[in-house]
Amino acid sequence: MTESAPSNTATDEALIKACQNGNTEAFRLLYQRHQGIVRSTLFHLCDPHTLDDLVQDVFLKAWKGIGNMRQDSKFSTWLYRIAWNVGSDYRKHIAKNLTKQEKLTLNTAEPSNSDWQTLHHQDLVSRGLKTLKESHAMVIILHDLEEQSQPEIARILEIPVGTVKSRLFHARAQLRKFFEKEGVSL
Repeated sequence: MTESAPSNTATDEALIKACQNGNTEAFRLLYQRHQGIVRSTLFHLCDPHTLDDLVQDVFLKAWKGIGNMRQDSKFSTWLYRIAWNVGSDYRKHIAKNLTKQEKLTLNTAEPSNSDWQTLHHQDLVSRGLKTLKESHAMVIILHDLEEQSQPEIARILEIPVGTVKSRLFHARAQLRKFFEKEGVSL
């Protein structure tokens, strides 16, 4: 039995169904369609030198888990959640595995003051995003970090533009409260 080749114009849902039937070409099309946003999301969370490995990790996890994907889930949101988890796990792993010497070096090296400030801001943003509902965090990442337009986000997440605006408003309000609680005034 031969697999029929999926079309570039097939919907994500049709490609998912083909993947669930073992069609690797369908997964390749999903990869091509979504790898740019996954890469961009990970870029905001991780070391750029590890980006290729982390993108591969995201898609490997997606391939392994696609058979269990709920029918009511949107592939893009499900995939970005995997990317978020991979990026968060990477950051935790790096922080945990810094040796005492590396931590001392980071603390005492003169030019690292701006590096530490950058790491501190990245950590605050990362922790703040984790306080949000997944749907709100995705909108913030896509809009504020990846600079996608609201209509583009609506297309990616397959939701109305009004829903994007509402989620963005509520997510920013919640992030503002989180930052104020952390002592950051906006």
